Amino acid sequence: MKRILYIAIILAGITLPAQAQYEYTLKQCLEEGLMNNYSLRITRNEEQMSKNNATLANAGYLPTLDLTAGYSGSVDNSDSKDRATDVTSRQRGVFDQTLDAGIDLNWTIFDGFNITTTYKELQVLERQGATNTRIAIEDFIATLAAEYYNYVQQEIRLKNFRYAVSLSKERLRIVEERYHIGNFSRLDYQQAKVDFNADSAQYMKQQELVHTSRINLNELMANKDVDRPVRVKDSLIDVKDWLNFGELWEATLATNASLLKADQNSTLAQLDYKKVLSRNYPYVKLNAGYGYTLNKYDVNAIRSRSNWGFSGGITVGFNLFDGNRRREKRNASLAIRNAQLAREEVEQGLRADLSNLWQAYRNNLRLLNLERQNLIAARENHEIAKERYLLGDLSGIEMREAQKSLLDAEERILSAEYDTKMCEISLLQLSGRITTYLE
Repeated sequence: MKRILYIAIILAGITLPAQAQYEYTLKQCLEEGLMNNYSLRITRNEEQMSKNNATLANAGYLPTLDLTAGYSGSVDNSDSKDRATDVTSRQRGVFDQTLDAGIDLNWTIFDGFNITTTYKELQVLERQGATNTRIAIEDFIATLAAEYYNYVQQEIRLKNFRYAVSLSKERLRIVEERYHIGNFSRLDYQQAKVDFNADSAQYMKQQELVHTSRINLNELMANKDVDRPVRVKDSLIDVKDWLNFGELWEATLATNASLLKADQNSTLAQLDYKKVLSRNYPYVKLNAGYGYTLNKYDVNAIRSRSNWGFSGGITVGFNLFDGNRRREKRNASLAIRNAQLAREEVEQGLRADLSNLWQAYRNNLRLLNLERQNLIAARENHEIAKERYLLGDLSGIEMREAQKSLLDAEERILSAEYDTKMCEISLLQLSGRITTYLE
């Protein structure tokens, strides 16, 4: 009896509500996670980097302007012998200095459309950065939504186990009272105690799973205190049963982020091919500058000399042969074909995934309807068994079997609801409609 009271006290302590809990809907969880999640913040920074790179200057449209300055000096010793007089003149420590400064402008005016193609490539990479961010956001929404409903599932399962403990506790009380007056045997009493302890242990184990799911939820939302108590507003798993396969597939072809990224990769491959072809054209480069030079002489007849002025020129060239152009052209052409094949592979994979998920979704909906009917029958069966047990017309083993049938029915319907929800989340993600959870 003391052991039973001890377990009951533990269960009562576990079920005490935590103080200062935060109540969330799925939308609130998603909003907080989208704002704070570390992986998403890194992805957004990478997107900003691709935006920063998509500039005219980075593509080579703009000229370069360099400011240079320099100083040099020399100390020389010399011996000079006059041919006519055969007299040698010696100079020691002759110190000459040169100071120069200038501004140089270099500008590639034309290089066979390479600059134009590079700028288009940078713009595609910018759009691909946004696509990568979208993929990361959609993956995050799907992951957090799945964990949110997993937390709801674990809470419901905990409630079911708590109910099972209460049933076992009531049965134990009845058996104990009747055991003391001689109506039940010690075997009935021990069996009731074993069942109560087993249900209590299962309940305690479920508390651990609820705690783990809560930690995962806090981690996804980037809460610094991952142990923070969280209470969700949803007490049931709401399943959408109105999805349509045709609409989902049309939306997948139109808006799926993976398909969009595959199209962008194909565009990048075509631009790389154009960059190879641009080497078949001449290039035109312009250079201009303004410089100043000061020379100081130690023993020269001229003490110093200054030069300043403008300079400029234009260069026109054409690469006749580099040995690699034909190979690079063939490889670039193959890269375009590979990008097209990769796009077709992605589309085929999406079709297969969507078909499999749709089949699982429809089967789970049918299974869910069946399990709801089974749950009604299991509850009615349990009530009848309980009445017969109180009248002494039913054994403890049979009563336990009726209780187990009820708990199994509740567990099956909970699993069916969760599995259906997971299929729903995956279908919406594939079709690019996962953001409906933010509405």
